[in-house]
Amino acid sequence: MSFLPITAKEVEELGWGVPDFVLVTGDAYVDHPSFGTAIISRVLEAEGFRIAILAQPDWRSTADFCRFGKPRLGFLVNSGNIDSMVAHYTAAKKRRGEDYYSPGGKAGKRPDRAIIVYCNRIREAFGDIPIVIGGIEASTRRFAHYDYWTDKVRRSLLIDSGADLLAYGMGENIMRRIAFLLDRGVPINRMHDVRGTVYKCKKDEKPHFDFVETYDYDTLKTDKEAYARAFKIQYDNMDAVTGKAVTEDYGDFKIVQNPPMPPLTRAELDSVYSLPYMRTYHPVYEAEGGVPAIAEVKFSITHSRGCFGGCNFCALTYVQGRSVCSRSEKSVLEEARLLTEMPDFKGYIHDVGGPTANFRHPACEKQKKSGVCTSKRCLFPTPCKNLNADHSEYVHLLEELEKLPRVKKVFIRSGIRFDYMLADKSEKFFKHLVSNNISGQLKVAPEHCSDNVLKYMGKPKFEVFERFSKRFYQLTKSMGKEQYLVPYLMSSHPGSTVNDAVALALYLRENGLNPEQVQDFYPTPGTASTCMFYTGLDPFDMKKVYVPRSYEEKRLQRALLQSHRPENAPLVRKALEMAGRVDLIPVLLPSAAKKKKPFTAGKARRGRGSKVKGNRYG
Repeated sequence: MSFLPITAKEVEELGWGVPDFVLVTGDAYVDHPSFGTAIISRVLEAEGFRIAILAQPDWRSTADFCRFGKPRLGFLVNSGNIDSMVAHYTAAKKRRGEDYYSPGGKAGKRPDRAIIVYCNRIREAFGDIPIVIGGIEASTRRFAHYDYWTDKVRRSLLIDSGADLLAYGMGENIMRRIAFLLDRGVPINRMHDVRGTVYKCKKDEKPHFDFVETYDYDTLKTDKEAYARAFKIQYDNMDAVTGKAVTEDYGDFKIVQNPPMPPLTRAELDSVYSLPYMRTYHPVYEAEGGVPAIAEVKFSITHSRGCFGGCNFCALTYVQGRSVCSRSEKSVLEEARLLTEMPDFKGYIHDVGGPTANFRHPACEKQKKSGVCTSKRCLFPTPCKNLNADHSEYVHLLEELEKLPRVKKVFIRSGIRFDYMLADKSEKFFKHLVSNNISGQLKVAPEHCSDNVLKYMGKPKFEVFERFSKRFYQLTKSMGKEQYLVPYLMSSHPGSTVNDAVALALYLRENGLNPEQVQDFYPTPGTASTCMFYTGLDPFDMKKVYVPRSYEEKRLQRALLQSHRPENAPLVRKALEMAGRVDLIPVLLPSAAKKKKPFTAGKARRGRGSKVKGNRYG
């Protein structure tokens, strides 16, 4: 086994002449199945194609893009494992100082809007050569989309980049098909029947598949109601079984999104993870300290794809879809054995997860033949009566992993969907998790305590989390363990008022919680929550939504969730004054009171929660 070539000299030593494809990425080259670049390049290599990797090229000229000469079939371009703008900017639009997907964690190795910049340089160097764009940045920007960083609606990335095709979602079978057609000499501008792609054509051209029209770009960039309705059409057509093609007009031409490529079968997914990954970063980065992103995944295993959780702030529905597929037990165990043979393995598998760790099969039998429902969701607002909440296969997988020689402990660090756990009539997984798979703390995502905010997030009511929390601590105590829940919390999500933030601040104070990290809502392309943020409308019912937009209000909501920090005291006081709750200043800012007053949550607390000791829920 060896890394794929990253220099012209390596290509020459392989005797290739020129590669079939040059894959351009905004990340450093990490040959691990947690990185999209590694998966796509290895999948194409397995099909007999020659792939060279151009990682983090210098975009200030065309020189780097000519490193391998003109590839035989074309260029494949992605921005990396995350959107380049998210990689560079915080939710407050401040420049980040680190980039965990770059050597040494140093920022500045890729440009803003990396796909556009890379494609421009390729066109400048090679003219009319096939270019296919993909990955998270392309997938979430495949239609006209609200761009938080400029506060405008931008065109489809296919148009702005000048690429020929946009591959969205999980790309293995999409890229196999495109590569096969290119290899047979089919012009890329005639590839209009490949599922999982977006292409450009004349306005009067009829799509290959049954289709639904949305709006023209000039309308979408000015009419917020039309934008919300277009998003709902896109959302309803993201299933491989029921989805139709979707069109969007741009004057004399239009873009067409073909229906999604079906999820990989279990055998296909097993095959992807059996490819000869080096499972680390290229040694060329060693002198700079390596690539930090590998640390989180090096001894972790992905066992599933897709998520029927349906959180509105998450782009998974837009990228991996709502239909879950998973690897066989044999495939996962084989990967685990590889991990145990690595020289720096210490006996701990850090995670056996996926988009949601405890999803291993479709939500119900109907999905396998008829696709996901467009009119309702599997878990929200309550679990569907047809939901197959069964963790038995996952528990058995964990048990088998724990039996492997040299394995001391198997942890679960991916997101656990606690409402799905509670829907399972058996507590076998719950008990196994508490007993075996937690390293002292379990991170979970209640996100908020306000049912109104949770509704707009697509999350279950808070009482569901409280039931989960109560049972977690009962099991923990019965097993003689000291383990805690660590909550993920989000401030300033659409629907969240200052009063909602006050309610959450009170809940945290009563339960002795002092969160060190709070996520401000980040309006990234491709999510229903971002649609709400931009339009002020819920795209699922077209009703108005309150949106905290100003930098000042976002600061106030975040400060309330971290009222324990002394530097936040002025903001907390201001927020309480704005909410008309100055009576709570002695509660959230005890040092402001001459005498400590007893806790009284008043109306803002809404009767939630039971008192516990220590820094935890109960």
